[in-house]
Amino acid sequence: MSLESRNARELIAFYLDAGVNALLGEEPIDRFADEVQVFPPPATGRSGSEAARVGANNEEARPRPDPSPDRLRRSDPPLSGEGKSSAQAAAPPSPEAAVMAARAAAKSAASLEALRALLDTFEGCMLRATATQLVFADGNPKGRVMFVGEAPGRDEDIAGIPFVGRSGKLLDLMMQAVGLDRTHVYIANIVPWRPPGNRTPTPQESAICLPFIHRQIELADPDILVCLGQPSTQTLLGTREGITRTRGRWFKFDTGSREIRALATYHPAFLLRSPLQKRLAWRDFLALKKALAG
Repeated sequence: MSLESRNARELIAFYLDAGVNALLGEEPIDRFADEVQVFPPPATGRSGSEAARVGANNEEARPRPDPSPDRLRRSDPPLSGEGKSSAQAAAPPSPEAAVMAARAAAKSAASLEALRALLDTFEGCMLRATATQLVFADGNPKGRVMFVGEAPGRDEDIAGIPFVGRSGKLLDLMMQAVGLDRTHVYIANIVPWRPPGNRTPTPQESAICLPFIHRQIELADPDILVCLGQPSTQTLLGTREGITRTRGRWFKFDTGSREIRALATYHPAFLLRSPLQKRLAWRDFLALKKALAG
């Protein structure tokens, strides 16, 4: 393969990972169409610059302000009902209301199947509007170990299964090295919907989804919880330290019904970017193996 072909493939892969193929609306929208200013032909006796400043009826044309930052940032098409009165348009719930609704819904789930069904219909997190589908879990919910990452990526969004992309393949190899596979462990993420462009979930999005992953851990009831990466470690274990200081350490985690051991380690996606750190992650998995044997 030539260098040009390889570079082109890498560029296409980058655009796919960034979400260029994510469908946000049924019809394309020209965001700059209404920003174009059309001036009448120059009036007789006026210079081009003067005519550009004068509109119809010889009135001075007011310059239109630059589009606001919010307008430039907005990438979603008009919602159904946009342009109607505030009473007619359905507004999304406030973050506080969404968190309270998530807590009530998660608490009502009596099984993992019921929890998944609740998430399928939960509208408090706006990520579900841009994701292809819910990415709930994979593996054996009766397994002794539960791995929890941050959020699904592009491959997971397509398959509906967590950790199936490059980082998922690395996680499979790491598990196999200590005698584990997906028939022995349970795998999930804090946020079950892919953020657009694989961006990091906002603190509000994580807070809204937190009651669901807490309930998921309680219902699965593993013996050991493994937090993959800094966001998972900080969110679930309540620490503000970075992953370089928390990895390899054991914590206590209250599932709601009992206290279990929790281990922090690097996320496989980080190891793909920093392969030299695999030796430290290997130590963590050896510690996991020892804990399971004890």
